[in-house]
Amino acid sequence: MEQKIRIGVSSCLLGNPVRYDGGHKHDHFITDILAKYFEFVPVCPEVECGLPIPRETMRLVGNPGNPRLKTSRTGLDHTEQMLSFCRRKVSELEKEELKAFIFKKDSPSSGLHRVKVYGESGFASKTGRGLFAAAFTVAYPLIPVEEEGRMHDAPIRENFIEKIFCYQRWKNFVNNDPNYKNLITFHARHKLQLMAHSTKHLSKMGKLVASGKTVPPDLLFETYQANLMEALGLKATVKKNVNVLQHIMGYFKKLLSTDEKAELLEIIDNYAGGYTPLVVPLTLLSHYIRKYNVDYLQNQTYLEPHPSELMLRNHV
Repeated sequence: MEQKIRIGVSSCLLGNPVRYDGGHKHDHFITDILAKYFEFVPVCPEVECGLPIPRETMRLVGNPGNPRLKTSRTGLDHTEQMLSFCRRKVSELEKEELKAFIFKKDSPSSGLHRVKVYGESGFASKTGRGLFAAAFTVAYPLIPVEEEGRMHDAPIRENFIEKIFCYQRWKNFVNNDPNYKNLITFHARHKLQLMAHSTKHLSKMGKLVASGKTVPPDLLFETYQANLMEALGLKATVKKNVNVLQHIMGYFKKLLSTDEKAELLEIIDNYAGGYTPLVVPLTLLSHYIRKYNVDYLQNQTYLEPHPSELMLRNHV
C-alpha cells in the first residue's frame, strides 16, 4: 500500500478522554493493529456538538424511528443541538474521503445496532440507532460501517475489513481512468471474491458488465458499485468458501498428481469440517498457482483480499 486508508472512528475508541465521565474506551486492536493500514479521523458527536466533559449521561427516548436525545436524570433535550451537528459534520466529512467508519456500540449518538430507546413506561427496547450513526449511514450508504463491539467476532471483523479494502480498490478504479475496458479487468479480478459472498450478485454483475457498452458510463459505474458493496455485505460462509476452493482446484485437474489431489481434497474437507482455518487450503492452492503459473488465478483478489499480516483468515 502506498498510503494508509482513511476511516472514521469514534474518538473514545482511540483512547481520547471524551466520554461523559472524562474517560475513554480505548480499543487496542484498532490503534495497535489496524493503525498499520488505516489513518483515523476521530469523531465525538457529544463533544463536537458543544457538550462539556464531564457531562450527564444521555439516552434515546420515544419513537425508535425518530427518537429524542435527552439527559438520563434531568431530562434535558439535546436533540436539535445534536441533529444540527450531524447535518454539519456529515457534510464536512465528504472532503475526508472516508472508506469506512467504526462506531462505538450502545452510544445514543454513535451506536450502530440495537441501541436502547426508552419508552414512556421507562422500559427500554434495543431497537434504535445513534443519531450521528443514523445521519452518517443515510448520507453515505455505501461506505462500510461497523461497531467496535461486533468486531470482536472474527467472521464479522474479517468481512468488514475485507469490504474496506475492496471499497478502496473500487475508489482507486473510479479515480484512475474508469473506462469500460478497465471495468472488465476489475470485475475479472474480483470474480472469485464475489463468488465467495454471493453467486447471485456475481451473475447479476457479470451480465451488467457484459452489456456495459449499452449503458451510460455514469449509470454503469454507479450500478456496479451498489451491487459490489451489497454483495460484500453478505458473509463469505464456510460453505461458500468451499465452493470457491473446489472451483480453484478445477484449474489443476490435469496438473496435479493423484496424491496431490487427494491431499488438497483432504485439506479442503478439514476446513469444511471446522478443523483448520481457511488460510491452510489457500496456502497450498497459492503454492500450486505459483508453481504452475496460472495467470487468471494469480490476479484474483480472493487469494489476498486484505494484508495477510492481519491474519483475518486464521480463525476456525
